[in-house]
Amino acid sequence: MYTHRLAVLALMGTLAACSTMENPVDYVIYSEEPLVQNVRDGMTKEDVLTIAGPPSSEVQNTVEPGTCNNYILTEEGKQQPYYVNFGSDGLVKGKGFMTCEDHQNNKRRL
Repeated sequence: MYTHRLAVLALMGTLAACSTMENPVDYVIYSEEPLVQNVRDGMTKEDVLTIAGPPSSEVQNTVEPGTCNNYILTEEGKQQPYYVNFGSDGLVKGKGFMTCEDHQNNKRRL
């Protein structure tokens, strides 16, 4: 009985961690997407919008000054969130395979 509960708790912890960590497989699946392939740190928000179009949503950063754009990448029916983070100067400060909210939560934990 004790082993069963321990296994369930370990599984729940693993699943919770997966929602806020980037999956390396996503780099392979979505590597040809213009947003993934062409957006670089230091680009302006206007450059990103030209490459990727309008985001699904834009949120105000809560950990550091600036904003963050949420995008949804779709490949073969599978959807994947992708964020592009901008500093207060409007330049790309980071990007990756999670939502802006998950990225902000990860920064809070550091």
